[in-house]
Amino acid sequence: MNAPDTLAPTAADRPAHAASPAHASDELRAALSEAGLHAPVTGGAADADVRIGPLAPADARQLARLIRTGTKRTLKTARALREICAGHRIELPGLRVRQGRITLGPVRVEDAARLARVLGAVPPPAARPAPVAGTDAAFVGALLGHVFPEATGGGALSVSVREEAPGLLDLGAIDARTARRLVRALRF
Repeated sequence: MNAPDTLAPTAADRPAHAASPAHASDELRAALSEAGLHAPVTGGAADADVRIGPLAPADARQLARLIRTGTKRTLKTARALREICAGHRIELPGLRVRQGRITLGPVRVEDAARLARVLGAVPPPAARPAPVAGTDAAFVGALLGHVFPEATGGGALSVSVREEAPGLLDLGAIDARTARRLVRALRF
């Protein structure tokens, strides 16, 4: 007896979560369709500009609910981080959620120094004079960059000095998990 011939797999045999579409517009179109939303999506071959066409009011409300549900924990963490920093008199005016990450943004050197102190940064050794009122941006940036991973249990934070504005530092983006650990560190 001969073994039965193997049939080629059909679309029903392939997993539903196969490789992502090649273009952002195709990916968005597929996601909207999977969510049961009907909206025309257009985008060029290079996806330089993806547009969502007119949505029915019910579909617009459902899309808004889906976005809020999908980002709820990250938005809640960003809000908690903003509140606890305000409680420590640390201003983070550029704190935003972007692409699932929390961007801390530009911060005054004095606020960065306060954040470093609250996270447990130790004063500089006596051999090096302390910066006057937190004006040494590079020193404060290095101090914050050093103490941040220790305080958050390994989360890294990029810190850069603004050349055109020496009184400001740019703090990078952290994932929501690191941000939650930062909130815990700032509470204690």
